[in-house]
Amino acid sequence: MEYNLADLFESVVDVVPDREALVYVDHPGTGAERRLTYAELDAAANRIAHHLLDSGLRAGEHLGLHLYNGIEYLQTVLACLKARLVPVNVNYRYVEEELVYLYNDADLAALVFEGEFTGRVAAALPQTTGLRHLIRVGAAPEGAPEPSIAPVAYADAEAAGSPGRGFPPRSPDDLFIIYTGGTTGMPKGVMWRAEDLFFAGLFGGEPSGEPVKRPEELAERVASKGAGLTFFPAPPLMHGTSTLTSFIAFNYGQRVVIHRKYAPEEVLRTIEKEKVSSVSLVGDAMLRPLIDALKGPLKGTDLSSLFSVSSSGAIMSETVRAEFQLLVPHVMLLNNFGSSESGSNGRAADDSGPEKGFRLVVNDRTQVVDPVTHEPVPVGVPGRLAQRGHVPLGYYNDAAKTAETFFRKGSERWVLLGDMATVDEEGIVTVLGRGSQCINTGGEKVYPEEVEQALKSHPDVYDALVAGVPDATWGSHVAAVVQLRAGAPEPTLDEIQRHCRTRLAGYKIPRQLVVTPAIQRSPSGKADYRWAKSVATEADAGH
Repeated sequence: MEYNLADLFESVVDVVPDREALVYVDHPGTGAERRLTYAELDAAANRIAHHLLDSGLRAGEHLGLHLYNGIEYLQTVLACLKARLVPVNVNYRYVEEELVYLYNDADLAALVFEGEFTGRVAAALPQTTGLRHLIRVGAAPEGAPEPSIAPVAYADAEAAGSPGRGFPPRSPDDLFIIYTGGTTGMPKGVMWRAEDLFFAGLFGGEPSGEPVKRPEELAERVASKGAGLTFFPAPPLMHGTSTLTSFIAFNYGQRVVIHRKYAPEEVLRTIEKEKVSSVSLVGDAMLRPLIDALKGPLKGTDLSSLFSVSSSGAIMSETVRAEFQLLVPHVMLLNNFGSSESGSNGRAADDSGPEKGFRLVVNDRTQVVDPVTHEPVPVGVPGRLAQRGHVPLGYYNDAAKTAETFFRKGSERWVLLGDMATVDEEGIVTVLGRGSQCINTGGEKVYPEEVEQALKSHPDVYDALVAGVPDATWGSHVAAVVQLRAGAPEPTLDEIQRHCRTRLAGYKIPRQLVVTPAIQRSPSGKADYRWAKSVATEADAGH
C-alpha cells in the first residue's frame, strides 16, 4: 500500500463500511437529502470510475468538475482517484471566455457538469481541443442549446459502471490539480502529488497530532476510534478548502455534511439537526451572516454539538470573532492559514488582531525568506513566506511561473508564496499581505488586509475591501470600499479616518471612501480586489 488518496480511502472503507460517510442536505425539512455509508460511497465512486475507463479515458488524463456542491462532486473526485484520472476543479461562476481558457489550459479530456450550465458548456465546447466526454448532472434548462458532444446523464453513467473495485495498482505520484481563483491574473493549476497533498493538505491523516508513519496506520487508527464527529465544509467544493476538509474527515472515518449552496439560516438548522462538530468557512463574509441569523430568525438555535469554526482563505477579523463568541461562547474559532500552493502553513496566534497584526504560529516547514536569495530573513525584516518538503510539483502548463515560484534548496523542494511577512524573536510570523496587492503610497507600503481589519472594527461597517488608486501626488492612495450594516447612517470620510487613526499609522489611513450596497467576493468569500480597485478608481474619476 502507498500514500495514494484512493488507496487510503479504500482502507478506511474496509474497516468502517457501515458507518455514515456523506450527507447531502438541500434544505432541512424539505426531505431533499441523501445519505451514504462508506461502503455505499465507495461503490458509487467505483461505478463512475469504471464508466470513465469504459468510455476510453486513460490514467493521467484530466477531468473537470463544473458542479455545485453535491454527492456527485465528491463521488466524482473519488472516481478520478480510483481510476488514476486527474480531477480538476472548475469555478462555476465562469462564463464562456473563462471556461474556454480553463478547459484548454487544463487539457480536459472529460467534463462532469451541472445541468444548469449546459448553455455555457455548449458555447465553450467548439473552442476547446481534446475534450471528448461529457457527463451531465440533472436536467438542462428548457431551451438551452445542447453541446456538440452528447452528454451522458450522470445517473446513466453510474448505472452502467461496476460497483466493484478491480482497478490497476496506483501510485503516490498520481496527480491532483487545484486551480487557483485567478484573483490577480488568469487561474493557474497547482499540481500536487498524492503523497505530498496527503501530508501538506490533509495533515498526514492527523490534524491534531502526529501524522501516520506508514499508509496502513491510517485505517488502524480509524478502526480504534468510534464515530461521532461531523464535519461541515460550508464553502463551495470547487475551492480546495472544502474538498480537502472532506478528505480530512474521510481519513478520520467520520461524517461529512454538505449543502448545495451557502445559505446561513440553513447552515444553522443543519448544525442543529445533524449535530455538526466542526464548520469550515471563509472569513467574515461567511461568519457575519451566521451572526445576523443567530441574532434574528435563528435566535435560540441549539449549537451545543458545535466544537469549532475554522476559516481558511480569508481571516475572521477580531471584531467579528468577538461578536460571534458573545452568542456562542463555547465554540473555538480558528483562523487557519494556507494556500493552494502550500496546503497548511499554521494558525493565527492568540494575540492576532488589529493592534498587532495577523500573527501566525507556523509549522516547522514554513519560513520567511528573502525572495531572491531564498535565505531566512533577520527578525523584523520583511520577506516572503515559503514552505519546504511536501510541496506541489509546479503549475500545470506554466513553466515560467513554476520557475518563479518553486525552487530547490539542498535536497528539498520549496515553494515561494505570495504573502509578505516578518518574523519575531519567538518565531511568530506576522503576515503583511499579498505582495501583489501591496499599495505603494508616497514610498510607504500598505497591505490591504491590515486596513480592512481596522475598517471592520467600525460599528457601522459590515464588510470592507481596500485597494490602491492611482494618485498624481502619492503614486497611489489608499481607498476603502465599504458595505454598511443595514440601517446604519453613512459615515463621512473624516469619521472613517478618525476611527482608523486609533489603529493605524498615518500613511495607512484611507484617503478615499466608497460606500457600496454589497462587497463583491467569490462564492467562497475570498476578496475580489480587481473589482474593488475598479469601483474605487471609477468613483475617484467621477469627483
